[in-house]
Amino acid sequence: MEHHQLWITRILNHFLGGPVTALLSAIGIHAEDPAAPIPNHIAMEFVVFAVAIVFILWAKRRFSVARPGGTQQCLEMILTNPMGVGVRDLLEDMVGHGSERYLPMLGSIGIFVLMCNLISIVPGFESPTANATVPLGCAFAVFLYYNWCGVRKHGPLGYAKHFLGPVWWLAWLMLPIEIISNLARLLSLTVRLWVNMVVSELLYVLFMGMTISVFLFAKGATVFGYGLAWAPLVPIIFIALHIFVGILQAFVFTLLPIIYVSGAVAEEH
Repeated sequence: MEHHQLWITRILNHFLGGPVTALLSAIGIHAEDPAAPIPNHIAMEFVVFAVAIVFILWAKRRFSVARPGGTQQCLEMILTNPMGVGVRDLLEDMVGHGSERYLPMLGSIGIFVLMCNLISIVPGFESPTANATVPLGCAFAVFLYYNWCGVRKHGPLGYAKHFLGPVWWLAWLMLPIEIISNLARLLSLTVRLWVNMVVSELLYVLFMGMTISVFLFAKGATVFGYGLAWAPLVPIIFIALHIFVGILQAFVFTLLPIIYVSGAVAEEH
């Protein structure tokens, strides 16, 4: 059981706790706290999904080919931009012809991770990606997806040859190496995102708390008050750092799956 519950978690558990506990029991899972089976990171994922759905329903009515607005142009920058680091740009560079078929899945994962990373800048919320199970779930989805793309492109036997290496008489050595290498991608994707978000949130919360404590300590002291005129800049700096880390980690979590898909569907193995 978590040491605290966010307000949104308490609301969800109040209305959905009973049905969720019953559902978990039906599939053989027993919640640690039957009255509050929904943890913070799951509640925050629901919030991310809800925000994404509401935003898209609002934004799609403003999309126009002839006269794109500011919101549309910002969203298009995620797909393609002058720096060549949009999802579509990366897919075209690494996968080549037919890369558009992979855009919905890989783009959705990247945007989901980005929203999960940045939602903690809203007071009262926290990043679900700071909990190891969320990056692991995203990494597992990526793992299944790029292997499925390879099987769909080359067939089961053709894709299996990818794990045997270019020289047939070294297949006995390459097979376990390739299998371990692919499984290690699960750990790599998970740990990279999880650790970076945990550290970023800790720094963010720590320095916000320190700034508030300093202000409370110096309250009413004129000399200290003048000396601490710069203190409001500290939270701003670490909020900006948190945003930068969130965007960077979302980019990495988009780039690596694109590389994995590119290797899985490549013609030459």
